[in-house]
Amino acid sequence: MNNQTTPDQSHPPVDENKLIAERRSKLDTLRAAGIAFPNDARRSEYAGDLQAEYVDEDTWTTEALDALGREVALAGRLMAKRVMGKASFAQIQDESGRIQLFLQAGALGETYDAFKGWDVGDIVHVRGLLTRTKTGELSVRASRLRLLTKSLRPLPDKWHGLSDVEQRYRQRYVDLIVSPEAREVFVKRSKIIRAMRKWLDARRFLEVETPMMHYIPGGATARPFVTHHNALDLQLYLRVAPELYLKRLVVGGLERVYEINRNFRNEGVSTRHNPEFTMLELYEAYVAYDEVMDLTENLLRDVAQEVLGSTRVTWDGADIDLGPAFRRWRMDEAVRHHNPEIGVADCTDRAALLRHCERLNIRVKPSYGWGKLLLEIFEATVEPTLIQPTFITSHPVEVSPLARASDAEPGYTDRFELFINGKELANGFSELNDPEDQAARFLAQVEAKEGGDDEAMHFDADYIRALEVGLPPTGGLGVGIDRVVMMMTGVDSIRDVLLFPYMRPVAG
Repeated sequence: MNNQTTPDQSHPPVDENKLIAERRSKLDTLRAAGIAFPNDARRSEYAGDLQAEYVDEDTWTTEALDALGREVALAGRLMAKRVMGKASFAQIQDESGRIQLFLQAGALGETYDAFKGWDVGDIVHVRGLLTRTKTGELSVRASRLRLLTKSLRPLPDKWHGLSDVEQRYRQRYVDLIVSPEAREVFVKRSKIIRAMRKWLDARRFLEVETPMMHYIPGGATARPFVTHHNALDLQLYLRVAPELYLKRLVVGGLERVYEINRNFRNEGVSTRHNPEFTMLELYEAYVAYDEVMDLTENLLRDVAQEVLGSTRVTWDGADIDLGPAFRRWRMDEAVRHHNPEIGVADCTDRAALLRHCERLNIRVKPSYGWGKLLLEIFEATVEPTLIQPTFITSHPVEVSPLARASDAEPGYTDRFELFINGKELANGFSELNDPEDQAARFLAQVEAKEGGDDEAMHFDADYIRALEVGLPPTGGLGVGIDRVVMMMTGVDSIRDVLLFPYMRPVAG
């Protein structure tokens, strides 16, 4: 594997093409002998389980293990080998961890000679008795050894590793083999999602599945991917959010629903954004946005405690504590706190906010009203400062087309976003269930789209029809799973929590 890093001159890299050619020649020999790629080997144990079970060296001495006489059968990838005359050592790795093999010519016969020609990266099966070597390492004294899969491409060597970041993302299959920390991130990701499901299921939420191809893109202000259904000769859109379908289910009487869903947004790629990403979206009837904030806070705190054993995490250099109550702060108050030049009256005065945007060098469009301008100032001057968990509440109607308008403050909504370490992790609100108000907001979005806003929503007549049937008072929530995993694993790029992040194709 060609690493794009400066090689250690004391260990110059070997010509990879030559190594591949040598391995192909070995595979040809195996094919000729009729023993290439056998499929009848079975294992009864895992390396990590055995390491955990016999970790106590004082109890499980060499003598105790020999007296136990436990025979095991394992399979895994050959990660290291050390040939020493009539006896050799090797290490194999399976999904649970590694274990050492103790190989003796007298016990293995011709297989021992064949083993000398096997390569790191090959997949093998071993059967034998557990023992402990003089150095105290738990080992399998092999009585039978088989080559199951011949690896034709060498793994990165132990001096250079897979250090090219882009190569790690493009060849995740190699990254997972040689980087234990990468495997641990994805194991934790699975545990986090499982803990979320468990938490919601315990509170009578019903997991559902909604369409991924939509006739009308909706549920978020985002640019969609467009596709085509050949049989129906119909233009379709990959979903930007499942929101409108989930709320249709609440109309239908499924009063607590959630979906852990894949969304697609035809937007930029960055350390925080990927064209496809995973969201948790949930809706609960007869609650308001403040109760949804309570739910969000408790969900993240409890999941962290279950998966990590702590509510404290370190994320991109910041020490985060999910234990204390999350701060709740109005958007206009946060803007004024960080921008003392902006007065109370300025926050709903378009002309005043335009002047502040000019002063702050924030680029705006002529179509922006005061709500969008306030949001732009917030994103530029406040968002990066929100390190500890903070709910930003009271978003303007203009930038919240699906949220319920505030009864007390015209122009604002009962909406929140959760920020941690300067990143948005969740968005929730009291749902807009007035069909006439929703229709008017859809029309405003259509006008914005006609004015050049590619992310504005379409008019969804069927959703309006559903609201006319009657949506009960409902609270909704969307949580960015990828960003939650970033936080709980302490990584600073979304690509490190996606098994196969989007990468521009390369030739060859």
